[in-house]
Amino acid sequence: MRSKKINIVKRITDAVLTVLLLFIMAFQVTGDTLHEWLGISMTVIVIVHHILNYKWYKSLFKGRYTPYRIVLTLTDVLLLACFAITALSGMSMSGHAVPFMYGTINIMTARKLHLAVSYWAFTLMGVHIGLHLRTMTAKIKPPKPAAIAVLSLFSAAAAWGGYLFFKGEITSYMLFKSHFAFLDYEKAKWLVLTENLAMLLAWAFVGYILTRLLQKHTNKAELLRPLAWLAAVVITVTVLLFALKDKDSTDTGSSWQSAPAPQTSSHSDGEASQTNSTSPAPSNSQHSSISDGFVRISGGSFKMGSPESENWRIADEKQHTVTVSDFYIDPYETTQWEYAYRLGKSV
Repeated sequence: MRSKKINIVKRITDAVLTVLLLFIMAFQVTGDTLHEWLGISMTVIVIVHHILNYKWYKSLFKGRYTPYRIVLTLTDVLLLACFAITALSGMSMSGHAVPFMYGTINIMTARKLHLAVSYWAFTLMGVHIGLHLRTMTAKIKPPKPAAIAVLSLFSAAAAWGGYLFFKGEITSYMLFKSHFAFLDYEKAKWLVLTENLAMLLAWAFVGYILTRLLQKHTNKAELLRPLAWLAAVVITVTVLLFALKDKDSTDTGSSWQSAPAPQTSSHSDGEASQTNSTSPAPSNSQHSSISDGFVRISGGSFKMGSPESENWRIADEKQHTVTVSDFYIDPYETTQWEYAYRLGKSV
């Protein structure tokens, strides 16, 4: 009876961890303060999770290590390490939950570590779920058509999640190439969470397929079937990445072609200040005069740098006033012909 209660608590803990992870990875949904407190909560629950699973530690050096057990153990150890580094680096940047730990690790180092390792933790968490999926659902025996339907939905969600993962260039964060994540704050909150779930399912699918591949097979069909599902997802992700990338490029090109012609503007100084000044433009190897289209930007003053009260502020970010004079700028990109013309060269 006691063992059954512990198993129920374990399942609840695992579910809470998964939900927390989805919200923690949605910084644009939670905001800075809630993100920190969710991180602290997750750290506590991870500790509870490992206390409840203390038998895992006792069995580490016992028994035979099958290929499945090797992969499972390696995933769990790496996931634990990622959780620990993410928690420590997050606390080192904390301005709300545990501000007394601010600066424990150099801020720039902590920022880069936190961004990279949090995505590694997210990815490994998905694989971890997938590796345990067959054990978690062992008592469920659906009819074969229902099982195929569920696996098809799982594969479709994994394909969408894989597309979102690689489209978002998350691998660049995981390889320590950036200090900041580029987030879409205009996206609906429910959509952000749904996309996070899809990406988590993509890696859970990888873990599930690994489980199928690493088990003992009595015939080739048992080996080829999971490979076929994996190939279908990989091909779908690849097609989506290339197809939608081409579509985005076409849309961008169309918007430039349909941009309105620059309007005449009056200027007050230099070559760009000539009222109604004109510059030749190419048209079937002949040049016609059009307005240069420069627009006047009013100058002003602004504060550059971070205030002392800003979270994650670096010591040398001294705030100071910067004043910019009025200036003129072309609202459109300079073409190669215009550049050559200004240099007095023919194209």
